[in-house]
Amino acid sequence: MSEIDDSKAPLLDHLIELRSRLIKCLLALVVAFAIGAYFAEDIFAVLVRPLTEAFPPGQGRLIYTKLYEAFFVEIKVALFTAFLLAFPVIALQLWRFVAPGLYAQEKRAFLPFLFASPILFTAGASLAYFVVMPLAFQFFLGYAGTAGGLDVQALPAVGDYLDLVMRFVLAFGVAFQLPILLLLLHRAGIVTREQLVGFRRYMLVISFLVAAVLTPPDIISQFMLGVPLVLLYEVSLILMLMTDRKKAKEKATEKLRSPI
Repeated sequence: MSEIDDSKAPLLDHLIELRSRLIKCLLALVVAFAIGAYFAEDIFAVLVRPLTEAFPPGQGRLIYTKLYEAFFVEIKVALFTAFLLAFPVIALQLWRFVAPGLYAQEKRAFLPFLFASPILFTAGASLAYFVVMPLAFQFFLGYAGTAGGLDVQALPAVGDYLDLVMRFVLAFGVAFQLPILLLLLHRAGIVTREQLVGFRRYMLVISFLVAAVLTPPDIISQFMLGVPLVLLYEVSLILMLMTDRKKAKEKATEKLRSPI
């Protein structure tokens, strides 16, 4: 019990601290939203670049069919930016609220995951932006041409396009949290590596089912998400093996050092 922080605050102090943490999270969101609103046009220009490059030079365009659609697109861009920018602050405030109630060993075990989460989210979002979206947009635009003597043109609306981009980024960013989830379950003793190894064949099917739900209905997007999920599952198994071997080695060392 000595590993727990010495102070044992009453319930009222916990509620006051929780209010303080929530206020800081709200302020972070407000500041990030202001930044996102100010740079909304520039941020949307970055988000639309994969579509621009998928069109033939000088032929792409975005439209809006409702008078208020372009305005709300900028609001969505600001909210999306606010979520991404404020997430590290929110995670830090959550950690500082929960950490005093954890053992020192639990803190050391949980802290790496706190840093790994935004890194994996960024990796997933980057894969979506730089690889998956350009390929998917080229696939979608490949259906433009003629039908029955009439021109078939792609005229995406700004609101629909932004929703599609956010779906790509969030789907890949959240899906890349799979190793963190599995390693936390393993460290908590809820699942074992042997159980997950036996579940491998089902995970192959589940990965592509999840990809089919989270991504647009095209084979490229589903394949580009399903394959990384399978690979991340295998990486999680390797990390679990290394952790189990390290624990076994530490136990063997303690056993040799302990008096007979």
